[in-house]
Amino acid sequence: MGPETLSEHQKIIDLLPYSHPFLFVDELEKVTENGILGTHTFPMDAYFYKGHFKDNPVTPGVILTECMAQIGVVCLGIFLLKDEELQSFGVALSNASIDYYLPVLPGEKVKVVSEKLYFRFGKLKCKVRMFNAEEKLVCRGEISGMIKAE
Repeated sequence: MGPETLSEHQKIIDLLPYSHPFLFVDELEKVTENGILGTHTFPMDAYFYKGHFKDNPVTPGVILTECMAQIGVVCLGIFLLKDEELQSFGVALSNASIDYYLPVLPGEKVKVVSEKLYFRFGKLKCKVRMFNAEEKLVCRGEISGMIKAE
């Protein structure tokens, strides 16, 4: 992977409409017209661990879904809109159907793999999977959203 690719990947992350503490994308490893692969490490002191669960914190499913949506739909959508002047864009989650298999603990790094099912009329639908550091499937499903240049 050349420096231009890494630079392009960082430009995609920089265009995301999220910031700390609600940015769940650390790195994009592979981006193509048909899919994306990215990672995120959930910090030990993330705000949502304080009450979920008291003595045995785990990452809430809604946060895992958000991580998969940010990497698998929004980052991919930004890449797919690359030919447009992308000064600003609109994004909205329209549907998510996710099955959860394993917990993600504080400090764990996850990998999100997303495959584009279709992108038409501003709607991007993807098959998404999340894996832990041992390459075990954490969750999987489909997420779709509306994304368009404004």
